[in-house]
Amino acid sequence: MARYIVKRVLLAIVSIFVICVITFFAMNAIPGGPFNSEKALSEATKAALEARYNLDKPVPVQFVLYMKNLLHGDFGISTKTGREISTTLINCFKVSARLGLTAAVCAIISGVILGAIAALFRNRLPDRIIVFFTTLFTAMPSFVFATFLLLVFCIQLKLLPVFDASSRSYVLPVIALMAYPMAYVTRLTKTSMLDALNQDYIRTARAKGVATIWVIFKHALRNALIPVITYVGPMLAYILTGSLVVENIFTIGGLGQQFVKGIQNRDYPMIMATTIFLAIVMVICNLLSDIMYKVVDPRITLD
Repeated sequence: MARYIVKRVLLAIVSIFVICVITFFAMNAIPGGPFNSEKALSEATKAALEARYNLDKPVPVQFVLYMKNLLHGDFGISTKTGREISTTLINCFKVSARLGLTAAVCAIISGVILGAIAALFRNRLPDRIIVFFTTLFTAMPSFVFATFLLLVFCIQLKLLPVFDASSRSYVLPVIALMAYPMAYVTRLTKTSMLDALNQDYIRTARAKGVATIWVIFKHALRNALIPVITYVGPMLAYILTGSLVVENIFTIGGLGQQFVKGIQNRDYPMIMATTIFLAIVMVICNLLSDIMYKVVDPRITLD
């Protein structure tokens, strides 16, 4: 177990480094610069700004300096606001994490419950209703669903605010983000539950007179959760990256809004910092997801 964790951590570090390399050199390969749109700048002012942000140095030297600062947790300074990007990332990530984790928890709980119900009522009305909605949510992108919710509940019916300081403003963004993951978790749980309910140990438990509710939740559901745990890492990746657009639609001041602003303003340090920061979060989520296999099912051997 310890050897496997060490190998996965080393692989995660290599993955993050590769992402840093690709992100940095991709940003530098884009024609123009962050100050090209500033028409009022003189050549002297532009040269001073490029010197401040190390843009006057060769690209390999810039990369070495950037990685040195990154190892100390310094993502640089925004070319538009002049503020420390690390502070901005931390403050904005609190908003995005609250939204993303709420959506993830709701998606997992709802998906597991609906998947178990669909498996128990296979080919009956509850199963068909669940299959209909899961298919609908799977086919609908989160930003399309978010726009639909915004138009109906905020603009037409005026039941919920687009965004304010209360928790009510998180209801629609959470629903928009959790729809697709919930549908996927529902389908995974249903398939796994149907497979588990046909296993010999389930028949043995029922033959011994174990209550149906214990057979389902203690024996069948525990084994059915393994594919769900496998999906947790990619699900968090989907929710956090999907929140970039959803946050912008609902005007929530999270990482998504900062990322979009960075693109619009050609704020290269902010774009790189947001991309690398989210990549680190994704790698950590996948690492924890892999380790959780062993916790759920001790029979799994990790090499």
